[in-house]
This record gives sequence, C-alpha cells and structure tokens, in this order.
Amino acid sequence: MPMSKYHSKKIQADGQTFDSRKEYGRWCALRLMERSGEITDLRRQVKYVLIPAQYGPDTVGPRGGVKRGPLLERECAYIADFVYQKGGETVVEDAKGVRTPEYIVKRKLLLYQYGIKIKET
Repeated sequence: MPMSKYHSKKIQADGQTFDSRKEYGRWCALRLMERSGEITDLRRQVKYVLIPAQYGPDTVGPRGGVKRGPLLERECAYIADFVYQKGGETVVEDAKGVRTPEYIVKRKLLLYQYGIKIKET
C-alpha cells in the first residue's frame, strides 16, 4: 500500500483496515482491555456530525411534491478512531500521529457541539 503524506502505512488485520500501525496497536490493546472487563462497548470509526449539510431552498415539483434544494455545503464530521465506555463514561479516542490544523478545528468543534474531549494516544 502507498505511504500517506505523513508516512503512515495502512494495515490490513482482523478483517479490517487501519490507518497506521499505531492505530492497529491501540486497537489490540483496547480489545484486551474489553476482554478483561476494564472497558465495554468498544467501537471503531464512530462518526460525529459537527456541522450538518446545508441545502438551498426546497422547491415544489411539477406534480406537487416537495424536492429538497441543492446541496450548498457538505457536512463537516469528525470520525473517532475508537469510542468505548469506561467507568460509566464515554471515551472518544484518537491514535494521533500528526495534529493537523483540520484535526485541531474538528477537536474544538467536537468539544463545543458535544462536550466531548478527545483522548489522544
């Protein structure tokens, strides 16, 4: 597989694709923690919509049905590497290699919109 611009290499393991060796290693560690009962409800690639898609005005079709207006802006979403429960709280975790400007903005929006602080590993 080709290298990304940040030199991470995708990994195929356990029937899934991981963005980096670091992400896969953390997945393995979290799975062990889930098996031991330390965490529960472990999930990958959980999407949080930060800003919904924006559409133009709806129009009425020739047969009277309402047609959604044209897409003006796509949604802005953050996709968490891992989400799990620990001690009754939801933990959102990102196996971070490089903190890009885009990631930093999304991290701030996630805190603002959902009150969730990302755990970076």
